[in-house]
Amino acid sequence: MSPRGVAVPNVRERLFEAAERVLERDGPAALTNRAITEEAGCAKGLLYNHFTDLDDFVAQLVLNRFQRVVDGLAPLPARAGTGDVLDNLVQAARTLLGSNGPALAAAAMSRSRATIHVRQEWAGGAAGPASAEELLTGYLEAEQKLGRVSGTADCAMLGLAIAGTVHHLVMTGAAVGEEGGRLVARLVTAVAAGAVAPPP
Repeated sequence: MSPRGVAVPNVRERLFEAAERVLERDGPAALTNRAITEEAGCAKGLLYNHFTDLDDFVAQLVLNRFQRVVDGLAPLPARAGTGDVLDNLVQAARTLLGSNGPALAAAAMSRSRATIHVRQEWAGGAAGPASAEELLTGYLEAEQKLGRVSGTADCAMLGLAIAGTVHHLVMTGAAVGEEGGRLVARLVTAVAAGAVAPPP
């Protein structure tokens, strides 16, 4: 336990990581200030020194982790012309799941004020599902210009279909672990295989 008056380095990330462990182990009902700070090994009042309340903490956790996911997808359009198109899309879809996406979604959905805050931030331009959709669409359009995606394919709708369906899987907790990875691969193949041009 950090003693009173001693600065805790990277406190926000430390609390976020502790919350993820609590969520994964015990579920959203167990996510309390005390559980988070005890898991983080710091004073109980520390969370409220950095966040307005627990709803604000959960919202900031979700927004932070979504930003991380979108940052992970950011290099995707530049990979056009390299590797296999479907493999690239599968990897992108798995990135969309995040390391703890279903648990984070469950936490946000269990706290209505946190959900409202997250949606407001997304509407204001914070990294969210629309950002992921744009990156997927940009990648598909780049591949289309290279002839590796059919010229008649609607890249925007393919990007929406992949991002939207993965988001659904995250929100329902249906894509977890290795089975979730396989499910995502099947999803991408079902959605995009018909649009991927055969090799010359």
